[in-house]
Amino acid sequence: MPPHRGHLYLLDFARTFADSLTIVVGSLEDEPIPGELRYRWMQELFPFDRVVHLTDPNPQYPHEHPGFWAIWKNSLERICSSKIDLLFASEEYGAKLAEVLGARFIPTNAMRESIRVSGTDIRNDPYRHWQEIPRPVRPYYTRNVVFFGPESSGKTTLSRALAESLGALWVPEYARTYLHGREDDFELKDMEVIARGQWSSTQAALRAGYPLVLSDTDALTTLLWCQELFGQVPPTVSELAARERPDLTILLKPDIPWEEGALRLRPDTREAFFERCLEALEEHGREYRVVGGRRDAREAEARHWLQSLIKKSPPGRAF
Repeated sequence: MPPHRGHLYLLDFARTFADSLTIVVGSLEDEPIPGELRYRWMQELFPFDRVVHLTDPNPQYPHEHPGFWAIWKNSLERICSSKIDLLFASEEYGAKLAEVLGARFIPTNAMRESIRVSGTDIRNDPYRHWQEIPRPVRPYYTRNVVFFGPESSGKTTLSRALAESLGALWVPEYARTYLHGREDDFELKDMEVIARGQWSSTQAALRAGYPLVLSDTDALTTLLWCQELFGQVPPTVSELAARERPDLTILLKPDIPWEEGALRLRPDTREAFFERCLEALEEHGREYRVVGGRRDAREAEARHWLQSLIKKSPPGRAF
């Protein structure tokens, strides 16, 4: 775990060799990556084969139980539901297991010298081994950072510049897309669409296969603007703001000159809005860092926090 390029080779070999293939995903409750999530990954990776999830608390090594082989025989025959003719594995245990099942062992370890990767290596440093991780699995390790703050505090400029320099995927502000051409004509109901659009943009970006996703804004920002402009928050906006779980939020100080622009409404309330941003981040239990100063200084500080985030122990994101 997690599935990697070596597993894909094994399974592509097996599905080409056999007339029909059953892929068994075995998991235990205390494993570092949830079995249900790995099962869904394999369903996505191999939609035309039969994928089954074995959750029996079986021993993992023969020395752990005198009935090891019989236990595994019973589990596999039950979950596969039909006679097992061929057993594919890249480990030596496959020969003995095939014998117990009355099946023919088909070894597939010839590519071990060419595909040098292990689940342990990926879990310890997924970004170093990013190309070995299949696309459906990558979102589990993707870091998501939100840029947050008052109007004209440099969120767009900074997030886009950092995304370009770090090779990250940048998620723009959906409100600018949705309200293009009618920036001065929107209602409370539009805020629900904006929040959903921002949420959907970020979720789609997290599945795009990049190690790092930088979002210009989020649903929590939309919630604050609902309060600011309309004095109320639609339930949908509150729900989405509560569901957001970015790995880090970078809150920008309004200590740079105001610049006019579409959807910039209240230059005189930036300091008060900044304080409300701080309160909202605390209320929602967000991990955040405050960044300010001149453009070069704030870019250097934000870059420092992003690089520190990547060096932390790998995340785990369950979708």
